[in-house]
Parts: sequence; structure tokens; C-alpha cells
Amino acid sequence: MVAVVHGATLVGVDARRVEVEIELAQGLPFFAIIGLGDAAVQEARFRIQAAIRAAELELPHKRVTINLAPASVRKDGAALDLPMALGLLAAAGHVPPLALEQTIAVGELALSGLLRPVRGVLSVAALAKDTGARRVIVPRGNGAEAACVEGLEIVALEHLGELVEVLRGERPIPPVPPAELRPPEDPLLDLAEVRGQRGPRRALEIAAAGAHNLLLIGNPGGGKTMLARRLPTILPAPSSEENIEITKVWSAAGLTLGHNGLSDRRPFRAPHHTISEVAMIGGGSQVRPGEVSLAHRGVLFLDEMPEFPRRVLETLRQPLEDREVVIARARHVVKLPAHFMLVGAANPCPCGWLGHTSGRCLCSNEEVARYSARLSGALLDRIDLVVEAPTLSVGELLEEETGESSAVVRERVAASRRYAWAERGPQGLRPGMESLKRGLEPAAKKILVDSLERLRLSARSVDRSVRVARTIADLEGSKQIRPGHLAEALQFRRPGSWAQETR
Repeated sequence: MVAVVHGATLVGVDARRVEVEIELAQGLPFFAIIGLGDAAVQEARFRIQAAIRAAELELPHKRVTINLAPASVRKDGAALDLPMALGLLAAAGHVPPLALEQTIAVGELALSGLLRPVRGVLSVAALAKDTGARRVIVPRGNGAEAACVEGLEIVALEHLGELVEVLRGERPIPPVPPAELRPPEDPLLDLAEVRGQRGPRRALEIAAAGAHNLLLIGNPGGGKTMLARRLPTILPAPSSEENIEITKVWSAAGLTLGHNGLSDRRPFRAPHHTISEVAMIGGGSQVRPGEVSLAHRGVLFLDEMPEFPRRVLETLRQPLEDREVVIARARHVVKLPAHFMLVGAANPCPCGWLGHTSGRCLCSNEEVARYSARLSGALLDRIDLVVEAPTLSVGELLEEETGESSAVVRERVAASRRYAWAERGPQGLRPGMESLKRGLEPAAKKILVDSLERLRLSARSVDRSVRVARTIADLEGSKQIRPGHLAEALQFRRPGSWAQETR
């Protein structure tokens, strides 16, 4: 007796179809799982047998062989528990095989027969739609996530016994549980709470409008972290396509198990400076998304950026250019999305007080140079906006007048992006260099040529400066890049003495 059921395993953030073949043969009772499964897959035989008993069903005393194909792809985790159990039940005659055709099932089994949620269900549902399946069977806790992919019949239940009754036609398919509403964003994270800091606020708005990378430099307590944490509040809400992209990554990392449905906000990731290379970029024996992927379509904030290990920072160079991470292994190559905005915060010197009015800094020029050199020139070249966040006076801190709220700035940012889309189509935020050159007014071109020698800009710096100028022009609704736009953009390529040592 042979039965075939389809499941899925994750490779990076994408799901790959797995054909689960079950054979029941004569001989002494034996249970074997083959097909390059990890320890969790091998242990599934104990969970499967206990769950089937809990569903008050019996298996014949025969040799059980389960093959997970393709055998060349490694399978990890407990998501294949459910398809293996259903295949056994189909081979034993407890479930009609026709009920499992054009179906993909994933889920972890408890010894009591309960179905536990697993990671990557949104990717599994997308795989089912792409491969022509009509039904997806998942634990009830994953139901709302699977239902985000339209055109599929979602069967989401809590117990294996209930699922068997549904497949037999003895009970109707229950409706998918509604998505849980996530709590609103912290109302205190509003740009109106920021006092002063006109330069950094302007840089924040430009960065949000054009998805530019940003570095804030200033003394401790100057408001660098406060500004960075408010950047997501001025970003436009993600589109439905972006919501799916974000949720796929978070689901693959197991971060959606606490709530159901699509993500409804842009991610903000702020890893500690002790993070490892693998945790930052992704990877591991079974490739998992790193922080750069978890920040996809959102913000990656590196507080105290020079304190991060040099090797960790250098891993950011490729994803900042390509918007993806490519992890090569002996058996396969995995691509992970990594389209994020990098925001860094740094002190001007090791003690942090260089340039402060108190004059308390005692760092030598050599110490400042060594500290600033922790950020390589190649990495700084990929940062579009470098701005100093000055220390505010007591009067500025206590002033009652507030600045613009996040809602007001967010509307300008959204209008700028709509204008860019209308003028340049899908490549609005990343137009080609030829398109950028055509948009330069003659006077702006002259400023750019004069600045090449004076500021010693690299070719990448020129490209990024023109892109920042394009964003400034979009904020003003201007088709042409005018001299004022380019002059403001070049100011952000002129960091203070802290970063000049790295040029």
C-alpha cells in the first residue's frame, strides 16, 4: 500500500515542494523516514504515532517507510509532521486518497494530536498557488496567514481527529479565523516630540522620501537614537505587495507565530553591536534570514555604529548595492531579500564629547582617527546622507513650541513618492543614471563638476549625490534638478572632521 501527500520545506524564505511517499509493507513492525531529514524530521515518527492514537485511529502492524522527495534537498523542522501523518492514514485506509489530491499540508503534531503552528506558511501558500494546488491544510494558528494568498481553499484546524473527519466529509470545513489586529504604534514615537534639530529632521525627511541611507553623528544624548526611531513614522504605509514580502520574511524566521495575518507596518530592526556576521546577514546550517532581511522594506538601525565589529559592517556592502543577500552553499545558492534603509548613529570620538561646549573631550587626533576608521571608506561611500546632530541648549530642550508631526511629514514624503512614480514609473526611487543626467539643469551640472575636484568624490558618491538631489527635487515637485537641490545634496556628502579622516 503506497500513498503520496505533498508538503513543503523552507529554503531561505521560499518554500519548496516535498513529495511525501508512504509505503506499508509486510514484515516486522518498523518505522523509517528517509530523504535527508534533520533530527526534528527523524523524531517525527514518535509524534505521528502518538497523535494518531490520540485521534482514536489505529495503524496496521507493518513496515512503514516514508520517503521525502527530492532526496537531495535537506528538510528541517517539524512542518512535515502533518503530511507524513496524513499519508500514513491514507495508506491505512482512514482517509480517502482523493481528498488529498492537489493539496499541500504543513504543520507540527503534538502528542495529543493538536496541530501546532509552523513558520513559513505564507511562502507555502504562495507555492501552492504557483504550482496549481487548490487546497492548503495548516494548523488553525496559521489559518489567517495562509488566507492572505487568494484563490486557495484553506483548511485550518486544531486537532488531527477533526481534520480526518473533514477529509472524510463527516464535518464541514470551518471558516478561517480572522486576522488578529496588532496593537497600534507607540503614540509617543512622533517627530513632534523632537526639539530643534532642523538639519537632522530635514535629512530624515529626504531619507524617507528617497529610501536613502543615513548616518547621524553627535555627542551622547543629542537625540540621534530618538530621531532614528521616529523614521518609520514618516515612511508611507507599505503596499499590499510589500506587506506580503515583509510577512514572508518574518514568517520564515518564525516571528509571525504570535499573531495572524499580514504585517501592517514597515519593520524597524535595531540589533545590538555584539551581533555576529551570520545573525546580521543570514545563513547557518539551514539558511535563515538575518537582520538585513528582517529589515526588508523597512529600517535597519545600527546604534553606536563604530562599536560593531568591522567584519560585520563590511557584510553590509553587497546588500546595500544589490538589495538582496546571496548565500552560497555546497549544495545550493539561496537568495534572501534585503531592500532596507540603513540608519547609523555614531559619536564623534571614543569618549563621545569631541566638539562639545563643555570641552571635556581629551581624545587625541590619533584616537579620533582610529575611531572614525572603524567605518571603512567603502561603507561610508554607500551612505547617502551624513549629518551632525548638535547638542541642544537647555532653552531649546524646554521650549514649548513643537515641530511638525510625523503625520504632516509623512504626507509630504508620500506625495514625493507619488510624484516620482508618476514621472518615472516603477523605477521612480531608483532611476537610471542617464535619466538623472537628463534631469540636471546646466547650472547644476557645473556645480557637480566643480565639486568633483574640491570634495574628492568617487563615482559612487557622485551617483548618490545626484540621486539625493533628485529626491529633493521630487519633494518640491520639480521635474529638473536645480542648483539649489544639488547644493543641498552635496552638503550631506561633506561630513565634519570626524569622517574626513576616512576619506
